[in-house]
Amino acid sequence: MTEIIVVTSGKGGVGKTTTSASLATGLAQRNHKVAVIDFDIGLRNLDLIMGCERRVVYDFINVIHKDATLRQALIRDKRLDSLYILAASQTRNKEALTQDGVEQVLDELRQNGFDYVVCDSPAGIERGAHLAMYFADRAVVVVNPEVSSVRDSDRILGLLSSTTRHGERGDGGVPAHVVVTRYQPEKVAGGDMLSLEDIEEILGLSILGVIPEHDSVLTSSNQGIPVIHNPDSQAGLAYEDLVARLFGEERPMRFLDVPKKGLLKRVFGG
Repeated sequence: MTEIIVVTSGKGGVGKTTTSASLATGLAQRNHKVAVIDFDIGLRNLDLIMGCERRVVYDFINVIHKDATLRQALIRDKRLDSLYILAASQTRNKEALTQDGVEQVLDELRQNGFDYVVCDSPAGIERGAHLAMYFADRAVVVVNPEVSSVRDSDRILGLLSSTTRHGERGDGGVPAHVVVTRYQPEKVAGGDMLSLEDIEEILGLSILGVIPEHDSVLTSSNQGIPVIHNPDSQAGLAYEDLVARLFGEERPMRFLDVPKKGLLKRVFGG
């Protein structure tokens, strides 16, 4: 049974593609067959983070318009044999994305034995975002701990419950999880960022994972390596915990406390 997971948000720049890449990688690390699809038609960033930008010959739109087969367009990950990437088109507009076409691609992935399909959604509520979430069985809503990001994602939760196939069938909409990215405990403690309790209260959902702000995220993205591959990165370890919780494993939330200053910093400041 194939499960379709959409990674979405109400605001751009919160870390959706980073989350999609690490989520798909984490699922594949557990020996599942996984495809991750870039729905951000016209921009295309997923292939950069996955490190396969030079290997893109055919894209998602080529498959929808029958210019290429799905087999031709899927790119196998260099590190994990069970992980495949379907890139977005950089030259077409979002109108080239059709509901029937998306459904056909997802059906073919099911027929080819994929366990999970991760849909990397564009931000907001435009066409690409709507189609990324329409067929989803589960949603990961990515927020930063700031008011505008959380407020916009609250609207996304409304769409997941009403304008998706699950919503139209009246079965309660798409089950959603919240992932908080770019978390900085110092700013939360100082009142400059929302606390996890604030976010849960506003959205009415428990938090699946908290990804700390860390230089390793940018470094990994620039290298074309999902940060979950980095065992020395707090962000990578937090993504690993997130994937474990999706499978029902108990993992404590880490990296939430303000780091204690060492002796030299306490004596000399800084």
